Amino acid sequence: MARHKLKQFAENAQNPLFFQPFFEELQQGFPLKAKWNQEFFKNDNPLVLELGCGKGEYTVGLAQKYPNKNFIGVDLKGARMWRGATDALQAGMTNVAFVRTRIDQINQFFASNEVDEIWLTFSDPQPNYERRRLMSPKFLNNYRDLLKPDAIIHVKTDNRVLSDYTEEVIGFYNFPLFYKTNDLYNSDYQGDADKIQTYYEKKYLAEGIPINYIRFSLNEAFNSNELERLPKVEA
Repeated sequence: MARHKLKQFAENAQNPLFFQPFFEELQQGFPLKAKWNQEFFKNDNPLVLELGCGKGEYTVGLAQKYPNKNFIGVDLKGARMWRGATDALQAGMTNVAFVRTRIDQINQFFASNEVDEIWLTFSDPQPNYERRRLMSPKFLNNYRDLLKPDAIIHVKTDNRVLSDYTEEVIGFYNFPLFYKTNDLYNSDYQGDADKIQTYYEKKYLAEGIPINYIRFSLNEAFNSNELERLPKVEA
């Protein structure tokens, strides 16, 4: 392992904004579950997650823009998350945290109706493993347990196949679709999705790759076991 990564991991371990509990700790129950606002942020502000946050550009950027909201970036790759966690700590931000874990373990960290909003920014398209996509019914079913009624999910991706797949899921389950574009920066969109650009997004835009954006809700009940009936989106 590169020396700089070891240094980053050590700094993450000392960063009060960074959480990476061991398996044994999770077995005992994550202490901030259902208590993020009460015991960590010390307020009643809305709680927003960035899942698969990478360097945490959205977590930190949105937290700077909205000091009246709390933001938590979630990812498994600690070396990437180090950037956002370090920036937030050095800036003295009090409405930011980071959790290092797999996204399929998210329900161990957040309780029912604890989360107000989710951002999925440039998720791995998983071309060969549909169930691993963060927009698959399997994951959406997990998010539903965390989200408050009528909470919003934002999806931002350079991958047209993943965008089309997400639209298929939304249509299949009749989820409310509020906005969709396959070319964000040449659309009539107004909001936050075009105000912050991730490291990878800047690379895609430089290569002339359009950015897809979708905003929808999960306020309808559904059964994730219906995945096999979902129409397939071809690459």
